[in-house]
Amino acid sequence: MGHLRRSGALAAVLGLLLTASAAAPAAAGPGSTHYRNPISVGVGDTFADPVIVRGDDGYWYAYGTTDPLREGERQFHRVPTARSADLVDWTYVGDAFGPDQRPPYAAPGAAFWAPDVRRIGDRYVMYVTVTDTTVSPEGSDYAIGAATAPTPTGPWTFAAQPVVAPRPGGGGGFLWTIDPSQFTDVDGTSYLYYGSYYGGISVTELSPDGLRAVGTPTLVAVDNKFEGSYVLRHDGWYYLFASTANCCAGPATGYSVQVGRSRDPRGPFLDRDGTPLTASRAGGTPVLTQNGNRWIGTGHNGFLTDLSGQDWIVYHAIDRADPYLDEPFGINERPMLLDRLDWIDGWPTVNAGAGPSGDNRPAPVTTGALDERFTAGLAGWRPSTGEWRVSDGRLSGNGALTSRTTVGGDVRAETDLRLTGARSAGISLADRVEVRLDAAGGRLVARDGDRTAVAALPTGFNPADRHNLAVEVRGRQLVAELSPARLGDQLAVVSLRLDRPAAGRVTLHATGGPAEFDNVSAVRLHRPAPATVPQPRVGPLIRAYSDEFGDGLDPAWRWVRPDPAASVTGGALRWPVQAADLTGTGNTAGVLLRDAPAGDYVAETKVTLDLGEESVRNYQQAGLVAYVDDDRFARLAQVAIWNTRQVEYGYELPFAGQTVYGGTIVGTPATTTWLRLAHHVDRSTGEHEFRAGSSRDGVHWTWGGVWTFPADTTPRIGLVAHGGAEPAVTAEFDYLRFHR
Repeated sequence: MGHLRRSGALAAVLGLLLTASAAAPAAAGPGSTHYRNPISVGVGDTFADPVIVRGDDGYWYAYGTTDPLREGERQFHRVPTARSADLVDWTYVGDAFGPDQRPPYAAPGAAFWAPDVRRIGDRYVMYVTVTDTTVSPEGSDYAIGAATAPTPTGPWTFAAQPVVAPRPGGGGGFLWTIDPSQFTDVDGTSYLYYGSYYGGISVTELSPDGLRAVGTPTLVAVDNKFEGSYVLRHDGWYYLFASTANCCAGPATGYSVQVGRSRDPRGPFLDRDGTPLTASRAGGTPVLTQNGNRWIGTGHNGFLTDLSGQDWIVYHAIDRADPYLDEPFGINERPMLLDRLDWIDGWPTVNAGAGPSGDNRPAPVTTGALDERFTAGLAGWRPSTGEWRVSDGRLSGNGALTSRTTVGGDVRAETDLRLTGARSAGISLADRVEVRLDAAGGRLVARDGDRTAVAALPTGFNPADRHNLAVEVRGRQLVAELSPARLGDQLAVVSLRLDRPAAGRVTLHATGGPAEFDNVSAVRLHRPAPATVPQPRVGPLIRAYSDEFGDGLDPAWRWVRPDPAASVTGGALRWPVQAADLTGTGNTAGVLLRDAPAGDYVAETKVTLDLGEESVRNYQQAGLVAYVDDDRFARLAQVAIWNTRQVEYGYELPFAGQTVYGGTIVGTPATTTWLRLAHHVDRSTGEHEFRAGSSRDGVHWTWGGVWTFPADTTPRIGLVAHGGAEPAVTAEFDYLRFHR
């Protein structure tokens, strides 16, 4: 859940950003459809902070934050809930909480933000932000609450005490104890991640029932940059997803998702460059950011896996042409979107780096050759041994039961499983490859003839609780995982090299007593994306438009509000940072501009600005600007934002008679930082698209979001150095270069 920040070769490449997810689509199973974002149109015009969980009944359930759902409705829904059979078409099924339902510590009128729903033991647990409690009459004394239910649609019952109580802040008020996200580790330990810009993101261990924080919290992401955390485990790494920048600045919203990873759920989480998310110059590898289509403010994500094994990211975004639910500057309209989450070279990225989709895409695989809910009894199955029966849509029995459906090629098979008396139970493929939950031995076991792989189950594991067992075979490689909720929360993972591929029929088996099976599926395994889409490339230098600052200012430069303190000496433009700014109505800062070449180009500068670390130096900054006028510009600068140092790509535009400013974050600055703006003219709309990039060494680049300008404008490119004169610091620009 976002709050206001306290800060103020290209045609082909940028085109690929909008289309590249077709390069490696998720596998299309029988009966699969296509979809187009947003997916929440059947539920409402807005559905913010979404998460999705698969229920025991095989349906998918989505939960959103407290907001009205429809334009003009003006009725706040207390955690609206929706259901879908295919993750594409959603139906509203009610609110989790009634108008007078609240925990005893909540103040009247408290809202519930950013729900996270998980299966823990034999029930569902929902974690929510409780916006106002009885701790302070002034409000904003946020807490994390929890409610439990037997089904994904309730009825929900609040725990009497908060999981995390309001936390007084050292600078006054209360730390932003919001945006909870639960995670269960392979050793069975349950964790809760929570926090936001004021206080940062922390993780705490939870009691076994998931309702109480225990132990000492650990800071895992710095304040004033991150919120909206979500943690999952993938290939032995723990990935912390977090949203950054302002969620809710209407048409200037630049919310986006970044990630760091660790070998421990308590961190430290580092980005791709090895920079901690807790550093003052905070790290963060981009996962999802706006790409120039209709969607901006792409953030606050959840996660899910379809039946083919393809991972997906669910998040909210803003249509830049319709940013508010009702009147301008009111509630931001943030519908629910869904896109493919790819893993490339160990890092997650959306649509192979192309970003949010706005066109028709292959839908998630939610049915397949074998998709059994046991609504027709044992039709389609052949008992091999033992006794089997179906009751209330669930299969129970012992022995072996084989499907008559054959699945060829690489395959993913899964089932929801409870051992109600069996010593072991599981899935076999092709009558020879077996994966079983060995409750008696406390193990998850994979076997192919004499080949065996084993993983220990966590201490305290209860085989009578419902768990999901998923088995993937790609070629001769098998990977199986056991999880409580299918949300990247594995309790055990085994990997086994097979004697040969294992396509064929699926057999369910139980020994030593009965086991219960439900939601059995087997479909063709997804095809992973092989590589990310290309990043903007820099071509030949356009000398006529570039300046190396070798002998004074090139005559092509023009000032907006000249600053006599700026000078060219020693081969650099030296510009003392001004006590001025461009945002809002002040417009007191100087801007040094020059015309840009026609067509596609990349503008680059190298700027040195010693902002130190940790100290508060709001909002000293220096960098590039794409400028139409004082009320329409995109500014890419390294900047001090309270205790952090960030590369912010800010954006201001006129809207509904006012100016609106927001921003997105693009990489981590150094004292010397390289900055690029990649310009492209959209062929269909004529809009100017500027994608931002930053580098700490001039070689390795982080590319971020896109801001756009109308077709009838002529943006110039320039430099800025402003935001505050104390302490005195001078920005040094080595050059401004343009490249094709």
